[in-house]
Amino acid sequence: MRALSLPLEHPAPDAREFVDILAGKSASHRVPLIEYIVDDVVMKPIVERMLGRQWVTPGKDRDSRRASLDNFIQFWYRMGYDFIRYEESLPLPEKKLIGADPAPQPVPGQTVPPRAGDRLWADEHHGAIMSWEDFEKYPWPRAEEFDFFAYEYLSRNLPEGMGLIACHGGGVFEHLSWIMSMEGLSVALHEEPRLVRAVADRLGELMMAFYSHILDLDNLVAVFPGDDMGYKSATLVAPDVLRTYVLPWHARFAAMTHAKKLPYFLHSCGRVDAVMEDLISVVGIDGKHSFEDGIVPVQDFQARYGGRIAVLGGIDLNILAGGSPDDVRRQTHRLVTTCGARGRYAVGSGNSVPSYVPLENYLVMIDEAHRCNRDMGYPEDL
Repeated sequence: MRALSLPLEHPAPDAREFVDILAGKSASHRVPLIEYIVDDVVMKPIVERMLGRQWVTPGKDRDSRRASLDNFIQFWYRMGYDFIRYEESLPLPEKKLIGADPAPQPVPGQTVPPRAGDRLWADEHHGAIMSWEDFEKYPWPRAEEFDFFAYEYLSRNLPEGMGLIACHGGGVFEHLSWIMSMEGLSVALHEEPRLVRAVADRLGELMMAFYSHILDLDNLVAVFPGDDMGYKSATLVAPDVLRTYVLPWHARFAAMTHAKKLPYFLHSCGRVDAVMEDLISVVGIDGKHSFEDGIVPVQDFQARYGGRIAVLGGIDLNILAGGSPDDVRRQTHRLVTTCGARGRYAVGSGNSVPSYVPLENYLVMIDEAHRCNRDMGYPEDL
């Protein structure tokens, strides 16, 4: 296997060029990196061993939060990204179940505190809102009470050339299905659709207020939310449900973003073919993220939609998490030299970099992307 040459000693981020490449406004003389989330379990050894920095777990005090954010900045910068992507969710109480996992993560608004070795999972059967009485009693947060410190700190402290990509944590559909539970939502769609409308609209209004604040950040270069609407064979609910309760809110968020002359990218897992035309033509997304070879390989999606929107990531998580480093290197090279050669493409994982991705595999993906950009070995027949 080739030797790794990470992290970069002298990164040269260019967030404006990154946006122009994905918009098709700039010739793709390079294929930029993209990532949705990198788990702390993957980041920590890189920060400690490769960057020589002390890992800091943020507390409520500003000093520990600043130190943690400084590590976050240095990770994205030294790995060679043109941006930092950051998200936090409003504290929306949602019922969670506890399952074993070696890398627990706190969830804002959680109803059950995790123990060491636990991860929280959405309760699919019992939601926090199952009736109008629940809706009235629900402790809806206020966007103006949210602490935007992290967003503001990141925007002010970016290395030269970097941009901030930000969003609200969790999308309208995700929070709708978590607050009501998937079972509760499914029943309510038939028995009490007005309640579904009320919850969805309350969520959308909160998120609009949230975006009204972060869209004024000086170094924001894109909005990139996640809202998982599909599973392996179809959307999680009927496409018309998404068109009625969810997509109009994404259209509003996209319009707010476009009013600032910024792109609106979307991460959505699963098969969303049934609403893809809506996402492009009605919502107005500028790029799509989250791909799985068993659903639609990224190169096939790009062949169909790449002339209209940017295509983001695509290295199948089964390869990134379960393949050998050589498998990861080959797949990264394949996508850079096919999708990258077509333009409006950024390379990265097909979903995210969760805790179970081997560190070496993540580093190999980044290393090969940088090597391809240095070599620029694009075939000319694509």
